[in-house]
Amino acid sequence: MAWMRVGWVRSGSGQVDRSFPWAEAEAVVMEAVVSVRFRDVSGREAECGLERADVVSLVSGMPWRVFRSHRGQAHFSGWYFSTTMGRLVVYESRLELARLLIADFDPGVVAIAAQPFLVPARDGGRVRRHVPDFLLVDVRGAVTVVNVKPAVLLGEMRVAEALAWAGGVFTVRGWAHEVWSGQDAQFMENLRFVAGYRFASRVDPAAVEAVRACMRGGPALLGEVESLLRGRGLEVRPAVLHLVWRHELYTDLTAPLGTGSVLEPAA
Repeated sequence: MAWMRVGWVRSGSGQVDRSFPWAEAEAVVMEAVVSVRFRDVSGREAECGLERADVVSLVSGMPWRVFRSHRGQAHFSGWYFSTTMGRLVVYESRLELARLLIADFDPGVVAIAAQPFLVPARDGGRVRRHVPDFLLVDVRGAVTVVNVKPAVLLGEMRVAEALAWAGGVFTVRGWAHEVWSGQDAQFMENLRFVAGYRFASRVDPAAVEAVRACMRGGPALLGEVESLLRGRGLEVRPAVLHLVWRHELYTDLTAPLGTGSVLEPAA
């Protein structure tokens, strides 16, 4: 899959962007046991030590925060139907929706939870209350906590300090911490378009099988596939894009999509 991460930090993973002034922060030494509060699948509030937090319960539970819409609000929140989860996942802003799309498209991600929990903890003379944006679980069971922040805010000391503190807390727990600020614009434009064809029920199954058969011969241009299957008319491109979403076909999503796009069958 050809895409690049822009503006992110993973604490404790060895993959750290040194351009951020707080990126050198290591795991913090906690003065007391850090607790985590979350809502279970019924919406009931529960609490335990962060070190004992059950990932399955966090993923299957309800979002910690309840979103409300009102006239003039600064961010656009909503619900996105995740194919990874088979249900709706909430987002607070368009930037969060972009990161959610990437997680849903990533075949290595097997579980996504939004606003998964609250961490209230004493940090010196103050009490922090931190709600991360996403919790991701990969195929190995590794956990990544994601905080989404516009790049323009990352240089603010208050924001940088809070994110560095959160990264230290999650590193102690053994979880990776990612700060995400955006993605290549062309990639995101393509991904939003491809995501419109993520549901098998919205594409012609016969066209999907025809594209699969056509691609058994090896790489081909999208225009060539459409020409070979022109008898199926407008059903071909949706079938192609559905297979791209499923990672059965690969194409460079950092370049404009069109008839000249090279399609390659998955290895």
